[in-house]
Amino acid sequence: MAFTRANGKHRRPGRVARAGTNVGVAALATTGVVTTLAGPAAAHGAPAPAGLRQASVMGDSLAHVVDAQAEAQKVAAEAAAAQARTRAEARRSAEEARRIAAEKAERKREAEERAARARERKRLNTFVLPVKGSSVSTGYQASGGAWSSGSHTGIDFHADPGTSVHAVGAGTVVEAGWGGAYGNNIVIKMRDGSYTHYAHLSSIAVSVGESVTPGKQIGLSGSTGNTSGPHLHFEARSTAEYGSDIDPVAYLRAHGLSL
Repeated sequence: MAFTRANGKHRRPGRVARAGTNVGVAALATTGVVTTLAGPAAAHGAPAPAGLRQASVMGDSLAHVVDAQAEAQKVAAEAAAAQARTRAEARRSAEEARRIAAEKAERKREAEERAARARERKRLNTFVLPVKGSSVSTGYQASGGAWSSGSHTGIDFHADPGTSVHAVGAGTVVEAGWGGAYGNNIVIKMRDGSYTHYAHLSSIAVSVGESVTPGKQIGLSGSTGNTSGPHLHFEARSTAEYGSDIDPVAYLRAHGLSL
């Protein structure tokens, strides 16, 4: 009996079909993803293979990490900038505070210096009695034979021997030493151009050219020269020379003293 072969039903796969199958298997073995001979379902939007889905998920996760890192860096940069601004503002505030304090200290110093100068001017313009707590024993221009001019050229203050004698105001010593009938005497040129004279001293504590201030001790009272007893002879003069005397009581009163 003769056998015949039906066409197609039991035909062995062709070379082309086998080759295509081998290529697909090789690609799957190498990459885990089928890249050739995709079936009809893949061509019409069927779900992607597991390998592609995993790669997509991993890509999304990496993107989120990168975005989070970028956001964190941005926040850190903004925080650092804010801290820098805060430090700069603090420095400016501190510098301003130091400037204000320095200006305040300078104004205070200047005010204190002005006040000190004012006190010094007042002190230098202040007059005091030549003998503290004393009074006048012989007045100005008293007459009598005791004085070569025929009258008293000054005033006498009660003063026991060794009593402190003071400059009545600020000035410069122009004479200090023996003065004949005046005994040990001192002449001071005052700041206003007038002169004051202190006579019959037991000792002298200043020298010519020395500056004196009101109340400075210039010597001690005594009875040297032409005198009948211890006292202080005081004169006010328009010049340093004898004979230029002016009323010493009026002079002292004009400088704020009471006699």
